[in-house]
Amino acid sequence: MSKKLRWSSSSGRIELQMTMEQAQSVSHSGQCDADVAALKPKLRAQLDKLSPEVVRAELREFGTWDEKELADHEANLDRLIWITGGDIAERQVA
Repeated sequence: MSKKLRWSSSSGRIELQMTMEQAQSVSHSGQCDADVAALKPKLRAQLDKLSPEVVRAELREFGTWDEKELADHEANLDRLIWITGGDIAERQVA
C-alpha cells in the first residue's frame, strides 16, 4: 500500500490525504476532469467531512472562480482535489 501524503490548505482549515500516485493522476498537463472524477469516490470519506462554507472560502482566496461557480459544492470538491493533487505532486519535484 502506498503511503498517504498529507496536504493542508494555507489557512489550515482543510486537510486531505492521498498517495503520490493519486496526486500525479490528477495533476498532469491537459484536462484532468475525468481523472478527478475517477479519484473522487476514493476520497469521499474525507470530502464528506468538509464544510461547504469552508471549502468555498478557501477556494475564494485563489481568485479564480466567481461566486456563481463557487456555489456548486461538488464542483468545489473537484477543484480541491485538483489543487491538492498538484501541490502534493510538486513536492516530489521540489
